[in-house]
Amino acid sequence: MTAETSQTLDRGLRVLKLLADTDHGLTVTELSHKLGVNRTVVYRLLATLEQHALVRRDLGGRARVGLGVLGLGRQVHPLVREAAMPALRALAEDIGATAHLTLVDGAEALAVVVVEPTWTDYHVAYRAGFRHPLERGAAGKAILSARRPGETAEDPGYTLTHGELEAGACGAAAPLLGVTGVEGSVGVVMLSEVVPERVGERVMHAAREVAEALR
Repeated sequence: MTAETSQTLDRGLRVLKLLADTDHGLTVTELSHKLGVNRTVVYRLLATLEQHALVRRDLGGRARVGLGVLGLGRQVHPLVREAAMPALRALAEDIGATAHLTLVDGAEALAVVVVEPTWTDYHVAYRAGFRHPLERGAAGKAILSARRPGETAEDPGYTLTHGELEAGACGAAAPLLGVTGVEGSVGVVMLSEVVPERVGERVMHAAREVAEALR
């Protein structure tokens, strides 16, 4: 540190970098050890960063990068959209259902990119900005499944739901994996009694494509 720099700002930026380098978040104790400062300092840093939505803490107390970081650069969201659009467009057209990229925002799932199919007579109306609890809907449940890797041997790598967000609609989603600092999922929502068998594998493929584009 030099006389011209701010120690507090430096620590705050180091917190963000540490959180961006982990997929599962860090506790106050873990951050304290990594920064070499006491827990009180870490609490204050996290509280300040939370006020600006740059950090969020889950119910277990683990801190993760917040979606507020997207607002730091006006071009970040368009870049996310640009990166995800080809895979989502292909998914929507192939399945004939509305495709989406959903990211975590606190305790909610937030749809950030939505693509509707062009050839169907009808499909589920879905919009970017739509929010729902992580515990409901395929998109949120897929994200939660990535927090519990290998919890069940029967986990196929994707999540299916029916009627949890809209009566008569079902969803399939797979988590984004291997994208540092980002929790999200890729999925489709359709008007159907059952999800066709191939849809699960197809959303997993699309999720891998989007993850690769965002790396």
